[in-house]
Amino acid sequence: MKKIILAASLLVLSFTSAMSQKVYATKTGQISFDATGTDLEGIRAVNNQVDSKFVDKSGQIIFSVLIKGFKFANALMEDHFNENYMESSKFPKADFKGFITNIASVNFSKDGTYDVTAKGTLTIDGKSKEMTATGTITIENGKPTLKSNFKVKLLDFIHGSYIGSQIASEAKAVIICKYE
Repeated sequence: MKKIILAASLLVLSFTSAMSQKVYATKTGQISFDATGTDLEGIRAVNNQVDSKFVDKSGQIIFSVLIKGFKFANALMEDHFNENYMESSKFPKADFKGFITNIASVNFSKDGTYDVTAKGTLTIDGKSKEMTATGTITIENGKPTLKSNFKVKLLDFIHGSYIGSQIASEAKAVIICKYE
């Protein structure tokens, strides 16, 4: 009988602990990048369909984005990006899975802007690399918005046959996610 009561108590405690965490989510985050080298024509794209979730207590965070969702001003550049560099038919998504290491510093019940650091694994074009990115979480009326600027070394991920002066060695990326 004691074992049954102990097991039931543990189950209730674990359920209560899980319930006290809040998962924030969005499917309309934005990520943009600039990989312009010395070329006069900018190599820039934006994707407004970033799927992201994070847990307020543990800091676990996930971003997922469809590669074909990146839109360029130049349609030919978009085709080259998808076919020659990103192999988006073979690897349709890019994602980041990790943790906000200092999530405890964010007060979700108080409006304000909090500096955060995320560490995890970035996977693009079938290749994965560990990375760290800094950013901010702004709480407004109980709802968080995450913003981060970071750089991605293109040779770590893309398969393109030509990376020279026209394409930067690092893409400057900006992500903005407003969570519910």
